[in-house]
Amino acid sequence: MKSIEKQLHDAKEARHALRGSTDAVKTTFLLELGARLKASVAVILEENKKDLERMDPEDPKYDRLLLTEERIVALADSVCGIAKLSDPTGVILSSKILDNGLHIEKKTVALGVVGVIYESRPNVTIDVAALCVRSGNVCVLRGGTDAWFTNNALVRLIQDALADSGLDRHIVQLLPTDRAFVQELLTATKYVDIIIPRGSQSLINFVRENAKVPVIETGAGVCHTYVERTADLNKAARIVANAKISRPSVCNSLDTVLVDKLVAIDFLRLLQPYFAADNVDVFADYYAYSALEELGYPTLQRATPEDFGREFLALACSIRVVDNMEEALTHIGEYSSKHSECIVSQDELQIDRFLAAVDAAAVYANASTRFTDGGEFGLGAEIGISTQKLHARGPFALEKLVTEKWFVRGNGQIRA
Repeated sequence: MKSIEKQLHDAKEARHALRGSTDAVKTTFLLELGARLKASVAVILEENKKDLERMDPEDPKYDRLLLTEERIVALADSVCGIAKLSDPTGVILSSKILDNGLHIEKKTVALGVVGVIYESRPNVTIDVAALCVRSGNVCVLRGGTDAWFTNNALVRLIQDALADSGLDRHIVQLLPTDRAFVQELLTATKYVDIIIPRGSQSLINFVRENAKVPVIETGAGVCHTYVERTADLNKAARIVANAKISRPSVCNSLDTVLVDKLVAIDFLRLLQPYFAADNVDVFADYYAYSALEELGYPTLQRATPEDFGREFLALACSIRVVDNMEEALTHIGEYSSKHSECIVSQDELQIDRFLAAVDAAAVYANASTRFTDGGEFGLGAEIGISTQKLHARGPFALEKLVTEKWFVRGNGQIRA
């Protein structure tokens, strides 16, 4: 293949078929896809195994690539959940009649053709396809080489479900992984309406710097939890442990713990058993290192400046002891990727100050950052977590896969 223009042309043409489809047809497709996923678990796992065999199990991407029966069933349930959500298109945002008799309405409409570039997460294939079809968008998917076999299997299921529902198979397409075609996708202004990168910071930077098609970024997550001096330390230890350990390879997992000096030793003593049980590598500043060394923590290293502002994506994190809230806010302001930030505290004034001051898509008080997720937020699923401030911020899901359009009805009016 020398070009992906034919696939992009087919995607643009498929918009017309999708725009003319009814809500019932789109719902039928989603329910059919959910059923096919559950019926095809063995096939999907076999293809996923081919991808996994090509990757080092120690690679942080391995867990993102891994599918299990439980994860596939969860994906199927999510798709069926999306089927129950309201169509975000056709919503009247404003309506008025001018003095000259013109009737003007502003409504939500689909974006059009959505190009998504992502790495080793085959669940994104299903999430994006389901959300795009539900919102009347066509999508072209450029997954990573690491997930080629899995993505091929999933897109075959998607296209079969489209065909069985009376929809054009080209509504969802998988592009080849050859990097030569990425630049073609990024500059395909004739065919593609929006590009959404989902993956590492280097991928996001490359897309931002090379795209001529408008881009909605879904950013990397460098997430902090600040244990303030009034915190319930048992609660704080559980929150920090969950944020780091429950699924370390995802963007909403914890990367840096900030703890007030007045409670640092007591907090680290409570945290130590949680981290030790899962062999979490700790990169600690001078004060935290001394405390954990005295506790006999087994996987301890001295932090370097590069260990702060680092997205670990593994069972590893950095710890810094701070003197007060001001120092914690300064640290977060310098190193945050504006994804998800948390304070653990019993002081409502300090909580309010933190939530107001921190510039992030999601800010938490006394809860794990692991909740920053479209499904957990009741959005059905997500395209990704947007850390920018235009169009979408936070879990980027169904209700943001639309733009606006003005509808003007007249009766012969002309402008003076």
